[in-house]
Amino acid sequence: MYPNDQTNPEPQQPPEESSNRTFLIVGGVLGGIVLLSVLCLAGVYFFSIMPSRNATTAQAMTQATQNAQVQQALTATSKAASLATPTEAPTDTPVLAEATSTSILQATDTPNPVTATVGAAFTQAAIAQLTIVPTSTALPKTGIGDQFGAPGLVIMGMVLIAVIFLARRLRAVPTK
Repeated sequence: MYPNDQTNPEPQQPPEESSNRTFLIVGGVLGGIVLLSVLCLAGVYFFSIMPSRNATTAQAMTQATQNAQVQQALTATSKAASLATPTEAPTDTPVLAEATSTSILQATDTPNPVTATVGAAFTQAAIAQLTIVPTSTALPKTGIGDQFGAPGLVIMGMVLIAVIFLARRLRAVPTK
């Protein structure tokens, strides 16, 4: 046997684990970012979206009332147009009295219902062409680009890229 050879070696202690301080710091920072973003989203919802939703509801009610008034006016106009009968212009033709034999004919003043229906349809079509119907021509502003604009989107992209590089750097740094 060798003089430095120990036949009864002492059990060796496992090496101490490295400090997880870096992991805890990064975890705390990311947790803080998540908490801060949730608070910001709640603030945006309560201070921005709720008042605009109430305004949108009021605007929708106003639009519905206006549409009902327009519809009522169109209905009244078409009814009035269908009830009006044209009168013939008076003529200056003298009437000559002649004795003639007349047969008694039954006069029917009731118009043909098909003709009346077609006439009413043409009248409504003509009125509809003359009536100006209000329509919206503006595009909605509900996208993320409309809310934050191009500079806000660029800044958010840069922050996310910085988070990626920071995470890669922290993983690549050797622990002590």
